[in-house]
Amino acid sequence: MAKRGGGKRKSGRSQKVRVDLRRNKQTRARDQNLTHELLSDEVAAEDAQSNERLSGKGTISRRRTVVGVESDGDQLIRSIDTEGCLEGRVTSFIGLNCQVQAEHDGRHYECTIRGILRTLARDSRSVVVTGDRVLFRPEGDDHQGVVERVEPRHGVISRNSQGREHILVSNIDQILIVASAADPDLKPNLIDRYLIMAERHEIEAIVCINKADLLDITYLEQIAAVYGRLGYPVILTSAVDGRGIDQLRGYLQNRQTAVSGQSGVGKSSLLNVVDCQLNLDTSDISDSNAKGRHTTRRTRLLPMKNGGWVADTPGIRQFELWDVTLEEVDGYFIEFRAFVPYCRFPNCSHTHEQTCGVKDAMAADMIDQRRYDSYLRIREENIFVWKNPARGQT
Repeated sequence: MAKRGGGKRKSGRSQKVRVDLRRNKQTRARDQNLTHELLSDEVAAEDAQSNERLSGKGTISRRRTVVGVESDGDQLIRSIDTEGCLEGRVTSFIGLNCQVQAEHDGRHYECTIRGILRTLARDSRSVVVTGDRVLFRPEGDDHQGVVERVEPRHGVISRNSQGREHILVSNIDQILIVASAADPDLKPNLIDRYLIMAERHEIEAIVCINKADLLDITYLEQIAAVYGRLGYPVILTSAVDGRGIDQLRGYLQNRQTAVSGQSGVGKSSLLNVVDCQLNLDTSDISDSNAKGRHTTRRTRLLPMKNGGWVADTPGIRQFELWDVTLEEVDGYFIEFRAFVPYCRFPNCSHTHEQTCGVKDAMAADMIDQRRYDSYLRIREENIFVWKNPARGQT
């Protein structure tokens, strides 16, 4: 029997919210003629209800008051009539449409996004992302539908994109951070950025160094030991000779895992070996710049034959932190925490201060030099550290 409605929400009381009215087209119209403006605005026209109103203060400053909205942390949740809605999970998203798998029977629906949901998005690039649990309303007989509400998220993988949050995937248990031993070169600093993001969102992290057949195993074991001592599982893998594949398969089984890393590190090839039924597209790295090509164009949520799901995310070339201030960075380097109380100053930056517990620990080889250098680099490149302006607001 189909699941309907999803029950009553407990996240908070309904409230009125003032949001920007996003226009699909910027057209000239008389400011006094709000009816004409409403009818010419595709987003407003499809969602206009008696409990919403528009203020006519010009085409740029127009705002909408939406009532019947609940606040769940940073996310605004739309209160809707759930009669006739189905529960589902977004398995991919591209353009203005998304693929949603219904919870009750596993059928896939191609869904559009209700326009008002876009107006409720605060700082995220997309109001709906792969992995979201949604309520959608089926329409027609061809497995079409409309997403009416996005449920509160947990387990978010996100980064900064031009001052806005770019969520790669939501509702996952763990992240598999894939780096390559060579072709392209191993980048510990990129691994560290992912680990900061995982610590920020309280997500379990696994470090996977792929293409282990291309480099001296002794060096790779030294890198693995750095993260292993911090408590992060580390796997050395190769899709060519099969090393580490069984171990990786065990980590992925019956879990919700985001697979992310630099372009060209072999994420898709690795997943194909772990589960041959996935049949993901792969490509070689670029000969011109020795950088990876973007084989995976969008994040897809894929079922594993032995249980669990993996979210195959597009490769990246840089990972800019989101919702982390410069003063918070040291707190996400977990090996720093035991030594911070020994710093002389409560706001110690661990860079130039003479009495610094972190620097003393690094000098005594209790903190790895590579990790400390990575911390300094992130501080120097503080343009990559952003704070979510909605965080802490009610």
